[in-house]
Amino acid sequence: MTALVLPNRRIEDWKYTDLRNAIDPASVESAPTAVWNVLSVSGAVEQNELPEIMPRGKHGVMADLAVSLAKSGVLLRVGKGQEGSAHLKLAQGGHGRALIVVEDGAFLSLRETSETGDFANIAIEIVLGRNAHLSHVREAPLQPDGVRVTDYSVRVAGCGVYRAHFTDFGAKLSRAELHIALEGEDAEAKLSGVSVLGETRHADVTTRITHAVGNTLSTQLFKIIADRHARGVYQGKISVANGADGSDSRQTAKGLLLGERSEIDLKPELEILADDVKCAHGAAVGDLDAESLFYLRSRGLPESEARAMLMRAFLEDAVAEIADEAIRAEVWLRVDAALAELSA
Repeated sequence: MTALVLPNRRIEDWKYTDLRNAIDPASVESAPTAVWNVLSVSGAVEQNELPEIMPRGKHGVMADLAVSLAKSGVLLRVGKGQEGSAHLKLAQGGHGRALIVVEDGAFLSLRETSETGDFANIAIEIVLGRNAHLSHVREAPLQPDGVRVTDYSVRVAGCGVYRAHFTDFGAKLSRAELHIALEGEDAEAKLSGVSVLGETRHADVTTRITHAVGNTLSTQLFKIIADRHARGVYQGKISVANGADGSDSRQTAKGLLLGERSEIDLKPELEILADDVKCAHGAAVGDLDAESLFYLRSRGLPESEARAMLMRAFLEDAVAEIADEAIRAEVWLRVDAALAELSA
């Protein structure tokens, strides 16, 4: 039997996230099937067991492993022209699968959380029909000893909109990998996210967006704060296919590096095979602005409060991308608590 070789820093896509050093391959092979809890389902959302054959979009190597080893999964579907909401919670780690289908003209508000602190390797397939909309918020909690990899394959038909926000407070190793295909004209993908990391925590978001046809739009805004020995990673590749004229893509990643031994790796990429396109990317890493910190201190704010205020301002525009006000308020509560910890 061939030994399992886990992704590691010798593989370019995993250069900053060495899974092989984070967990024993035997533990990965013997991991159970993950258990989901589907909470707060409302509207026209249908919940079923996952069919034996999933629609197959593009996935990474760990997702293929999850699909082959998971014995069951969950299917959420919203029928044509319907609206609904659902909260998908991972209750037990292991290898897991989920399929989310939003049919033509339908809308789904999806919240994704986890309460497991062990190993989790999850493959999620998302299919959006024509003029379908999905608002997706994923919250990855602090799991100091956890190893979690979640892979999303998203296919968006014409006039469909995938809007997603990813909040990550770090783990021993945490990676969210997205493969998004804009397959019809006027399809959109709007991504945002924040990572707040202290101690030795790690968080990686890797995105691969393909503009398969013209007149499609993608935007990305990711913010990372890393302190002490933490490591934050953002890798984003935009591919514009031959003939996909009129594609519009904007990609921004910024980091605040607070510790002398903390690390933030930002790697935006563009691959453009069409002529008439608008594509831009930017990346920057820095420290808290010394003049702003001095100004707040001179007005009587303790240093810890002043630092937390500046860090919150740094994250503001990314968190503001969460459309649901109630979920956005809950995310801010967790972010503020994490910022207070970094400022202490």
